[in-house]
Amino acid sequence: MARSLSFVLNVLDTPEDQGGQEPSPYDESEMHDSFHQLIQEQSQWAAEEGLARQQMGSGTSGSDHQALLGPDGALAHSAATLRILASMPSRTIGRSRGAIISQYYSRTVKLRRRASRPQLGDLGRSARPSLRLYDLELDSMALEEEEKRALLVKELQGLTAAQRDHTLRAMPLSLAEKRCLREETRTARGRQGHRGLLPCCSRLRYACVLALHDLGLGLLSALHALTPWRYALKRIGGQFGSSALSYFLFLKTLLAFNVLLLLPLLAFIVGVQAAFPPAPLRSVPAFTGLELLTGGGRFIDTAMYYGYYSNTTLNQPCAAPLDGGPCTPEAGGLPYNMPLAYLFTMGAAFFITCITLVYSMSHSFGESYRVGSTSGAHAITTFCSWDHKVTQKWASRLQHDNIRTRLKELLAEWRLRRAPQSLCGWLQQAAVLGLVWLLCLGITLGSTVAIYAFSEFMIQSPVSTEPEGALLALPLVVCLLNLVAPYLYRCLAALEQYDSPVLEVYVAICRNLILKMVILGILCYHWLGRRVGALKDQCWENFVGQELYRLMVMDFIFALLDTLFGELVWRLISEKLRRGKPEFDIARNVLELIYGQTLTWLGVVFSPLLPAMQIIKLMLLFYVKKVSLMANCQAPRRPWLARRMGTVFISLLCFPCFLGAAVFLCYVVWQVKPSSLCGPFRTLDTMYEAGKVWARRLEKAGPRVSWLPWIHRHLLENTFPIYLVSALLLAVIYLNIQVVKGQRKVICLLKEQISNEGDDKIFLINKLHSVYERKERAGLVEPRRP
Repeated sequence: MARSLSFVLNVLDTPEDQGGQEPSPYDESEMHDSFHQLIQEQSQWAAEEGLARQQMGSGTSGSDHQALLGPDGALAHSAATLRILASMPSRTIGRSRGAIISQYYSRTVKLRRRASRPQLGDLGRSARPSLRLYDLELDSMALEEEEKRALLVKELQGLTAAQRDHTLRAMPLSLAEKRCLREETRTARGRQGHRGLLPCCSRLRYACVLALHDLGLGLLSALHALTPWRYALKRIGGQFGSSALSYFLFLKTLLAFNVLLLLPLLAFIVGVQAAFPPAPLRSVPAFTGLELLTGGGRFIDTAMYYGYYSNTTLNQPCAAPLDGGPCTPEAGGLPYNMPLAYLFTMGAAFFITCITLVYSMSHSFGESYRVGSTSGAHAITTFCSWDHKVTQKWASRLQHDNIRTRLKELLAEWRLRRAPQSLCGWLQQAAVLGLVWLLCLGITLGSTVAIYAFSEFMIQSPVSTEPEGALLALPLVVCLLNLVAPYLYRCLAALEQYDSPVLEVYVAICRNLILKMVILGILCYHWLGRRVGALKDQCWENFVGQELYRLMVMDFIFALLDTLFGELVWRLISEKLRRGKPEFDIARNVLELIYGQTLTWLGVVFSPLLPAMQIIKLMLLFYVKKVSLMANCQAPRRPWLARRMGTVFISLLCFPCFLGAAVFLCYVVWQVKPSSLCGPFRTLDTMYEAGKVWARRLEKAGPRVSWLPWIHRHLLENTFPIYLVSALLLAVIYLNIQVVKGQRKVICLLKEQISNEGDDKIFLINKLHSVYERKERAGLVEPRRP
């Protein structure tokens, strides 16, 4: 019958101990000598005890000592091995509350030393903790714990308020224990304060420091509470998992990108032109309300569109000449070249967006494809995810839901890795996939042909003779196809029956992305290849800006209709069929966001305020989608971990969408002739010539500004810097990928080294055990005397 072992660390008294002094834990040589002596004494005592039992013929020594620890065998140690292992520091730390208190006592001593307070050496040696405080006898822990607690309270009193709070928060104790320690610390400090009153200046300084500290904590908590949709995102993640949460996080990221794009446009283009408004060329039409849908009418002659901005140097009022030439403003005032500001601000805004996108993609890649194994994620989530600072009931319930959903997703991913698949099943699934892909590509091709044919039909009728409501026909057709085609894809995807929900989402994203990009390509050809030639005597830039405005408005309206009626009707049908609520369609909703953001990037040159409309649209869409998710959807029936979804979304936003929009706008700036009737580039052959005209003027201005034309000639006109910057960005992405691969290889090598270290320890323990057995058999160790 097994009995519980009680381990006692008996350290021999040294001459210093006999004098009433104990070794300090900071005296490393003494501590190491004591630990070495401890191991030798425990080993000798255990060996003597085992030999005595063997001589008594109890018959149990074989079971005590014959079992060894091997890589493939069971764990069975002798009494000597068990006592040595129990005496190791790694087996004692964290075993009890007293050990935790003693450990944090040592930390507070280090903090106090850093703060230039009296060192521990100034205290008596009787007040120092020693190795004897780590006595493992469970019956005598109460008194030692009280000693350690008193020492910890004493050291906490010597810390500053910030250090004391930080130390208490970091302790792995319950809230009740932390409150007791805080109260004891305050009570002791209050007693000391009553004994000797502080001087007036010291009390005032102490009160100011505390007030500033409380003010800083209040501001930090207020800023943390002002994070957009913080509680809503936690609630969504707790109820619907990381898959639905990834959509809303991506929406929040898009909102930040649009704010970053809008700020320079407002500062250097819209705000400046609003301060110097141009002379109206015609009477302002009355507001009918239809302008909110078409973007025409009263909105044409406003800062919304490209044609409103002048081609003058904004320092004096200047009316445009009748022959269409450039204005020559009078001398005086602060010159502000609007064509140059328009061109450079657009370029700078896109460059900043590009850098931010590359950084976000790199950061998201590092977070998603984290180096290391996820084998311990289940244990970490189970035992280390709870925040013990949470005290409110709703917050604890929310955290409980988050941990539960996280565990479901981890277990589902673990099951998918272990699910085998036969060869026949794989061939059958491949055939079904090929057929479904052919049908989906046929739907995409049909949608493309329909949009192209309808756009050609719209070109045949002049824009000036069409009623304003007829301009909504092409956006209506485009949005209708964008709405119907994803539902057809979803119905066909039901035939595929993927084992992995993640793969199903990736395939749906790929199909929707192909549809959106092909439609946008047809529209770009329609605007630049057909409309520019058909609108030679009009301001074609305004027309393209209005088209993009209409597409954005109709896309938002169809998203609302799909949310309010499509998801609601789908939920009612599913509940009637007793299938429960439908799941949230990640692929279709995310591609709607990417499509809307691409429209914003395509139209920012023709409508500088389009990012502001996108910000309003995203904010409304967040609340609409959140309400619909809570009311009409349920959590995925097959939970899955969307660990890499954010990286995939950012990558799709960067490479197909932003890169395509940048190519489109570069073609507009370098190749397309601007309209001669409106806009800041009305007298130039291309928009890019505004920079050349500015450089020629600077060359004539004198030698003091000659370096500016040199920069323009060698950095802007020369294509080498553009290729160099592109190569550097690609090199950064490549280096990040290689660094992650290298880190993974190093982690694998370190894991192998850790495994070898474990084998070495096993070997040493076995050798130590065999040495003890040989000594016992040879009778070299005498029995322990009473």
